Amino acid sequence: MDTGQIGELVFKLYRIRFTEPGVGKYLKRWGLTFQRPDKRAVEQDVEAVRVWHEETWPAIRAKAKAENAEVLFGDRVGVRSDQVTGRTWGAKGATPVVRRTGNRFSVNAMSAISTKGRMHFMVFTETFDAKVMCRFPARLVGHFDRKVHLIVDRHPAHRSKTVRDWLTAHEDEIELHFLPSYSPELNPDELVNADLKRSLPHTHRARNQTELAAETRRFFHRRQRQPHIVRGYLAGPHVRYVLDENPLSF
Repeated sequence: MDTGQIGELVFKLYRIRFTEPGVGKYLKRWGLTFQRPDKRAVEQDVEAVRVWHEETWPAIRAKAKAENAEVLFGDRVGVRSDQVTGRTWGAKGATPVVRRTGNRFSVNAMSAISTKGRMHFMVFTETFDAKVMCRFPARLVGHFDRKVHLIVDRHPAHRSKTVRDWLTAHEDEIELHFLPSYSPELNPDELVNADLKRSLPHTHRARNQTELAAETRRFFHRRQRQPHIVRGYLAGPHVRYVLDENPLSF
């Protein structure tokens, strides 16, 4: 709703007419700013989100602390050759043109970020399924000398029998926890995905899948050397998670 629409609403309710600049001045005076609304799925269970904040997440933290374990948030992201990233200036009525390959290809990545500012990732070209999902935690636990608590969404691959069987065989090394359904804003690793897509080169476009995979890996390698940015994902505007003290170095 812009200032003009707000002005019309004020007039309908109170029969007081304001100019658009006048409405803007009042809104600023009240500490309001013009923002892009965040999205929430209508299917989201508000009670499940409350339980996550007040019960589930504190319980995971307490259990991990008692076990001297590591807590990570994980997610999958797909990157396509034909996606549009970034904006630029152009003459009014003349849309800028970016030269890129006409071939369509994509790569996938799994990443996980910890409350200590660590980042781990895996780039792959095959379809994401239960077998790929098992590969990622198998690689993940190899980086730790302690148990891992991995928090993910409710993707079917995450909850498949194949993954459940693998977790049972490795229950001393890793435990999986699920976020409420339709609640991507609760997963700070979603911010990693958005950052990746914004950070892909704007001037040079990958000409094939190999180049796209290399660009994706470069992003993750760069972020691994920037734990302050990784910790910032967990303290983002969507949801603020308690960060562990004494973050580990890489």
